[in-house]
Amino acid sequence: MTVDGAARTLSFGSLYRHGMARVAACTTPCTIADPMANAAAVLDSVRECDEQAVAVALFPELALSGYAIDDLFLQDCLLDAVEKAVVHLVEQSRDLMPMILVGAPLRHAGRVYNTAVAVHRGRLLGVVPKVHLPNYREFYERRHFASGAGTEGGTIRIGARDGAQDGALDAPFGPDLLFQAEDLDGLVVHAEVCEDLWVAVPPSSEAALAGATVLANLSASNITIGKAETRRLLCKSQSARCIAAYLYSSAGAGESTTDLAWDGQASIFENGETLVETERFPKGAQMAVADVDLDVLRQERLRMGTFDDNRRLHGTVFRRVAFRVDPPGGDLGLRRNVPRFPFVPAARERLELDCYEAYNIQVAGLVQRLRATGMPRIVIGVSGGLDSTHALIVAARAMDLLDRPRTDILAFTMPGFGTSDKTKGNAIRLMSALGVSHHELDIRPAANQMLKDMDHPFARGEAVYDVTFENVQAGLRTDYLFRLANQRGGIVLGTGDLSELALGWCTYGVGDQMAHYNVNSGVPKSLIQHLIRWVIGSRQFPDEVLGTLGDILATEISPELVPAGSDRALQSSEAVVGPYELQDFHLFHTLRYGLRPSKIAFLALHAWSDPARGDWPAGYPVEKRSAYTLAEIHSWLRVFIQRFFGFSQFKRSAMPNGPKVTAGGSLSPRGDWRAPSDGNARIWLEELEREVPKE
Repeated sequence: MTVDGAARTLSFGSLYRHGMARVAACTTPCTIADPMANAAAVLDSVRECDEQAVAVALFPELALSGYAIDDLFLQDCLLDAVEKAVVHLVEQSRDLMPMILVGAPLRHAGRVYNTAVAVHRGRLLGVVPKVHLPNYREFYERRHFASGAGTEGGTIRIGARDGAQDGALDAPFGPDLLFQAEDLDGLVVHAEVCEDLWVAVPPSSEAALAGATVLANLSASNITIGKAETRRLLCKSQSARCIAAYLYSSAGAGESTTDLAWDGQASIFENGETLVETERFPKGAQMAVADVDLDVLRQERLRMGTFDDNRRLHGTVFRRVAFRVDPPGGDLGLRRNVPRFPFVPAARERLELDCYEAYNIQVAGLVQRLRATGMPRIVIGVSGGLDSTHALIVAARAMDLLDRPRTDILAFTMPGFGTSDKTKGNAIRLMSALGVSHHELDIRPAANQMLKDMDHPFARGEAVYDVTFENVQAGLRTDYLFRLANQRGGIVLGTGDLSELALGWCTYGVGDQMAHYNVNSGVPKSLIQHLIRWVIGSRQFPDEVLGTLGDILATEISPELVPAGSDRALQSSEAVVGPYELQDFHLFHTLRYGLRPSKIAFLALHAWSDPARGDWPAGYPVEKRSAYTLAEIHSWLRVFIQRFFGFSQFKRSAMPNGPKVTAGGSLSPRGDWRAPSDGNARIWLEELEREVPKE
């Protein structure tokens, strides 16, 4: 659903307003060969789904009859009862919101088919037959069922036996069916049955190429040791390969255990990530419920042009059956995890792996650049802040790998008018502990001379700390570094990070925007602190170095270009450009997925409104765990949009080389992000003001 038209009837808090759909994978207790009892169990779960505003509810393979009933599938009494149960399910669904997918054995054209039956609000939307029938090891499906291959374009009539036509239901029949929501853009559902996923080219692959975004598997896969993990791997990889949500529901309690056992596994995956899974071996009914992000799936397919290229080579024609979700308009909460730090995983093991890879990507990039340029020295300015600290330890490791002395790193601390004793002291201690060539170059005399030559008020004794005052210092530091590199046979190593590039918080040209090579340009500010924590935790350097790194981590982020006030408070970057943790959230969803500001604000509210909700990255200090109101999110998102779209692209268009580090993207004009330097932010700002409440 777009933000126009029907979406305006939904509140800002409704997930359905923001391109999402709530889905459920359900398991129900099976009553063997009693279709009406099974239909009642399904309806109980559907009513629960209705109360939770679920759009699509999935049930197991042959749920209306039971899977492990063997030759009972060929008994007319059972098949008649199944049809009556389907008719009953259709009638009882009239006032229920979910589109239901449930398994049933149905007669058609002289054979019995293992099918997925699609029901919604009193309609039989369609019947999808299983295509791939296992007939090996414990499976014997070809004894009872016909394959759905070749039935494309067909129709089926249900409930018209013995000449009675009253109450008969007609519906499309075939594996070529997609079920498309008319009032929710991007919700296109496809059903496949169990074994269909286990083959080399599943039907869901062709359905995804044809536009399906929610792929559903009705399964009765019996359980053996290790099989649950295999199913999980198949479903997860299929969701990634198809850039889709994948719902899986397997038979559980009540199925016959004459020769097999069942675990009732129900799971929901999205684009390679696990959203939710139920407990296995349930005693009764249970369901996995999650909100899938249709906008993200659509955006991923837009970006990945080879997805459409694949459709052109292997596309199959599907019939589309329309239905309306008609979701409630209020705030339904959100049934998915929205990471506060999309660049930083919360799980300790994954965070450690990401930090290991990021650090070594940076080191490897610098090693190659040094080799390619004839092994020059490295010239770097070290302020005692996070960025230059991290760049320095990357440089130290690169020199170690090249078997070169760390004294080939020429490190300079360059105090200016706002430099604090703490940061200067940390910089000197770090340089000394690492064993690099370290020097102090006071830029204040040169800055005073330049300000005097410019007739700046500060040179006349006035406390004027404008952008010129700041940039004279930033520019002099970079100018000195480049001239020192000329003089001493080196290259200038940049230290500015991805977040600063996004916000334009860097001085252009002869300033910290420029370098010969920048190892931090692909690393967001919110990740750099964790990289330094990882360096400390994994003991990459001696204790003397690690202790100083810990002190630097505890220091407030500041450009230190303006003298501290009478209260000794330092100049704060975040007071101007916004909290980096929140702006990195905005950056990720803008850069990676191209989402509307209203969608980003909605996600940010769920991620940041309550510090007690959701996981924080391992090791994140409790005292720094922030929360933001919708008003604060609106305000800082406006700053982000103005700076990212309306101001700072010219700085990125001319940025130095540096490696891409995170899958969230880079801002290099030679890599992930190309944009006009003279663009504007108007349409993003208008969407923000129109669609996002200020409180």
